[in-house]
Amino acid sequence: MNTSDTGCIFEAKNLSYDYPGKIAALRQINFSIMPGELVALIGANGSGKSTLLKLLDGLIFPTDGELLAFGQPLSEQTFKEATFVSEFRRRVGLVFQDPDVQLFSPTVWDEVTFGPLQLEISKDEVISRSREVLELLNIAHLRERPPYLLSGGEKKKVSLACVLSLRPQVLLLDEPTTGLDPWSQGNLIDFLIQWADKGKSIVFSTQDLDTVEEMAKRVVVLGTEHNIVADGKPEEFLSDPDFLLRTNLVHEHSHRHKELVHRHPHLHEHQHQRYGADENMVG
Repeated sequence: MNTSDTGCIFEAKNLSYDYPGKIAALRQINFSIMPGELVALIGANGSGKSTLLKLLDGLIFPTDGELLAFGQPLSEQTFKEATFVSEFRRRVGLVFQDPDVQLFSPTVWDEVTFGPLQLEISKDEVISRSREVLELLNIAHLRERPPYLLSGGEKKKVSLACVLSLRPQVLLLDEPTTGLDPWSQGNLIDFLIQWADKGKSIVFSTQDLDTVEEMAKRVVVLGTEHNIVADGKPEEFLSDPDFLLRTNLVHEHSHRHKELVHRHPHLHEHQHQRYGADENMVG
């Protein structure tokens, strides 16, 4: 499996996907992802973010259009080829939003070693990789614990460790900071940024605009019509309240200042601070 002449990891060409009953999930998507990119998928609930990640991971396939990975189609046909599947699974890993969907083994150690064992990696290499990722994520002390006895944050880390033990070139993350306390969120973001700095690619979905601002070098915005409505650098969009309102990334709400009740956009934290400063300046 060689990267295409353009160097793309992923390339979507008029990609569409329907769920059973012709329920639209994605419509006429066109984009490419290059090596080393750190891309945030943002959009309102139901815009197709999780569906797109599943397509990129080869869990489902386009109902129309084409999706290429490393220059080759992601399709039911190519996934019948054992060599293609093995190489693809070595290079691309998905961490689900809900860890309980991903974790199924008796212990954390069994979880982390499961993936590499399926790829015919030597036993010594599997052990080495698994120990490394447990230490990397500071969860070595959980090695013999059953996943169902872990906290939500611990499950998130174990899910990530399971994928990292494969040493993928591309990491796909569905709402990676959901359910984590602020300290764990910060640590995870720091870890992912450092991981991406080694030339790896990350594509993640989120509704947390602070996470987008801290992590992403590129933002792909999915609209309510299940298409791409914007694609560019985060600063092009996060500083535009009108755009954020139009794309349902923020909402207006009422709140009280002493005896006065008024409405303004509900933004993420740093924008709340900026908005408050502007109000004070106006007087």
